[in-house]
Amino acid sequence: MLHVFGKNPTRNIQRRFLGLTNYQNGRFENLGGVSFRPTDAPMGKMLRDFLRKPRTVTPSRPLPTLQTDLHHPASELPTIIWFGHSSYLIQADGRNILVDPVFSGAASPVSFAVKAYPGSDAYQVADLPPIDVLVLTHDHYDHLDYATVRALREKVQHVITPLGVSGHLRAWGYAPEQLTELNWHDTAEPLPGVHLTATPAQHMSGRSLAARQTLWASYVLELPGARLFLGGDSGYGPHFRAIGEQYGPFDVALLENGQYNLSWHAIHCLPEETARAAQDLGAKLLLPVHWAKFTLAYHPWNEPIQLVLQAADAAGLPVTVPRIGEPYTLGTPPKREAWWAFD
Repeated sequence: MLHVFGKNPTRNIQRRFLGLTNYQNGRFENLGGVSFRPTDAPMGKMLRDFLRKPRTVTPSRPLPTLQTDLHHPASELPTIIWFGHSSYLIQADGRNILVDPVFSGAASPVSFAVKAYPGSDAYQVADLPPIDVLVLTHDHYDHLDYATVRALREKVQHVITPLGVSGHLRAWGYAPEQLTELNWHDTAEPLPGVHLTATPAQHMSGRSLAARQTLWASYVLELPGARLFLGGDSGYGPHFRAIGEQYGPFDVALLENGQYNLSWHAIHCLPEETARAAQDLGAKLLLPVHWAKFTLAYHPWNEPIQLVLQAADAAGLPVTVPRIGEPYTLGTPPKREAWWAFD
């Protein structure tokens, strides 16, 4: 059981972080000192939210999904296949880039908690092609899944993580030469023509009681002829505009949209903020993620997509909302079939 928690950086590794502007007093920090503490979401309020949650926090029937042969991409152009929540595969020119995969059926250290919605768990590790680059944004259980990452080990060539996160993977059997850690604004080229730059996010980390021992990040992914923003988890802040000015514009931004609560507003966007963040980034298109698989907050399960579409449409921002498993190729018309339109 303890292996699920992974391994935080040792004291020797922590010494390498000393002097970094985003590392203070033994912990990583957000820009501007933005923070979230457990006391910001007191247990009494969380219990009241739980007891008052609507029945629509989970879908009333299995989600519609599409089975796609991931081993034979239909296009050489950059194509995104979303697996629900924040897991997705980017295929381009014969390369496979996998982001935050969670295929175990639960976003939790125990299998019986935070279970995937019926229908949303349509893909498993066995369905995936060989993975050229595995990208991890941070070490929370809904983004870094022990069972999935262990099962992927023989399929993965390179892994890109924020500072400190690779310690979990080393504890789970990955070889040091597979792993590259980045601080914000560091760049790696794991394959010719594939550039990944870690950029700030306004969030936190932790798989145990010791929080913020590892860094969290978003990424700029540059492919031949395309630039994508991989948002990870983040509250809204000025970093989005700064990233857009330094690295944008973007052909598509994959941004967190869902599992929000005012108690943790500092580290998770509300839907209207997701649309605003995409505009700040200079994104030509928004693909909302972090919804339609797990209940981590007590809003109706499909409220995030309804609200973000309202905000984006009002701003004239194109949004694509493919079904789980449905490929979306950059440059093609956005997918807007309302497959989520049920309680």
